[in-house]
Amino acid sequence: MVGKEGRVTGTIGPGLIGEVMVPVRGGVEAFYAYSSIPGERFDLGAQVIVVEYLAPRTVYVAPARA
Repeated sequence: MVGKEGRVTGTIGPGLIGEVMVPVRGGVEAFYAYSSIPGERFDLGAQVIVVEYLAPRTVYVAPARA
């Protein structure tokens, strides 16, 4: 899971539990998401990379490289 890229489908930011869609097992699944950088905000459609995974459905993300 760590290192996979995903797309933000629910805004991630301070005080918010966001959502990202990440390709998993040949499909795409939704995960609760938090920013790995305190205070960072990710709006709908932003590309992110998973830097930490907490089973079963939570990830911490950072901006994906362009």
